[in-house]
Amino acid sequence: MKFFRTALTTAALTMRSHGITCIFLLAALMSDCCAAQSSALQTRLQAVMNDPVKPLASLSVVAIRDGKRVYQGYFGKRSIDPLDPAHSVGVDSKTLFRVASISKLVTTLGVMQLVDQRKLDLDADVSTYLGFRLRNPNFPEALISTRMLLNHTSSLRDEGGYSFPIEQSLQSVLDPRGENDGAGGHWALPSSSADRSPGRYFEYVNLNWGVLGTVIEAVSGQRFDRYMKQAVLAPLKIAGGFNAQELSEDEIGHLAVLYRKRSGEVWDASGPWVAQVDDYQGRVPAVRAGMERYRPGRNATPFSPQGGLRIRAGDLARLMLLLMNGGELDGVRLLSTASVQTMLSETWRHDEKTQNGDNYKGLFNAWGLGVQKFLDLSAPGQGDRLVARGGLTGYGHLGFAYGLQSAFFFDPVKRLGMIYIVSGVGSDPELDTGQYSSLNSWEEKILDALYRHAILEEP
Repeated sequence: MKFFRTALTTAALTMRSHGITCIFLLAALMSDCCAAQSSALQTRLQAVMNDPVKPLASLSVVAIRDGKRVYQGYFGKRSIDPLDPAHSVGVDSKTLFRVASISKLVTTLGVMQLVDQRKLDLDADVSTYLGFRLRNPNFPEALISTRMLLNHTSSLRDEGGYSFPIEQSLQSVLDPRGENDGAGGHWALPSSSADRSPGRYFEYVNLNWGVLGTVIEAVSGQRFDRYMKQAVLAPLKIAGGFNAQELSEDEIGHLAVLYRKRSGEVWDASGPWVAQVDDYQGRVPAVRAGMERYRPGRNATPFSPQGGLRIRAGDLARLMLLLMNGGELDGVRLLSTASVQTMLSETWRHDEKTQNGDNYKGLFNAWGLGVQKFLDLSAPGQGDRLVARGGLTGYGHLGFAYGLQSAFFFDPVKRLGMIYIVSGVGSDPELDTGQYSSLNSWEEKILDALYRHAILEEP
């Protein structure tokens, strides 16, 4: 891009006296430059999509530069007909995806709204809001706070499950005396090598967000999915939500099916795409049994606060711009600037010497509240590096579930960001390692292409 900028400057100086002709020539040069970048980017992304050994079902991407969206791209199919490819439907700007753990970041926005309203204290005993004493039975005197839930240091664990039937209360699951107690699988055990008590040790846990969703319900008096729709999504005119049963017919009609090329435990890159979730055939699903008796504040896990958000790629970009702008977008203030700063402030950093957490193959190295901090650490198959050349740090969240892979990354100082959503993978992610990070090879290629061509504007 530097060459093109030099050419434009030279042309402007040379032809300053030629008036409007100069303007048209400058516009043409800029158009050719942008077209070359777009073409190179689309060629690289299409190559990732169509890799015969590691194919993807679909890919949606957004790039933000200087605080503005500069590229959106959509490749592949949101629904695939295995018998008649002509009946498959492509992804586009209206496609919604179940974005997996990026949902956690969005749920955090709902939590921080309640903090702004002084209805929720990040450091208070979360038992105050839940209405029952939440304690790790192995550390019975240590309170658990909302802050600990948001930065994965609560001492809760996923081994006992993190989504429970709608008729069960969270108290019956998390109280050791409860009828649905998971035989200790919900809690960290003491260790001679590290302090595993609440607030001391990081371990990425989905169950934290089931508890947070229940706290939102208890404080707001609303069902989690409806609170998030009314308080977070609707003010920003964002489609979708956490409950497929309450999506509109139009939203369901544009919802992507998530796929894997896997039957049972066998992966076959040359085999058919197998639907995993959200295969509703364009019909709004029936209301689940027991929903009419549901009382907010008992158990929000059926709404999947940790991974169940259906949203468009472009609307994720709106949330990214909201955070870049300190909690305000298009004249709507969703969060205070202080709350955004609190989310992005580092609350945990991995320390190998003290063994203060599980950094999951070098992927998780620092955390704010509901937000990962990317430090650009790198080794073959290890680390949180996002682009091949390195040098890129910032904040965001990753997603991985049911064949979907997603990333939401931004630097609020440089005002740049990248989003990708993959709706299905054709080879086993566990057997694919990145060249310079813990990400899969196709994730590295997607992010690097976006960064070079859309952010750095390389031809």
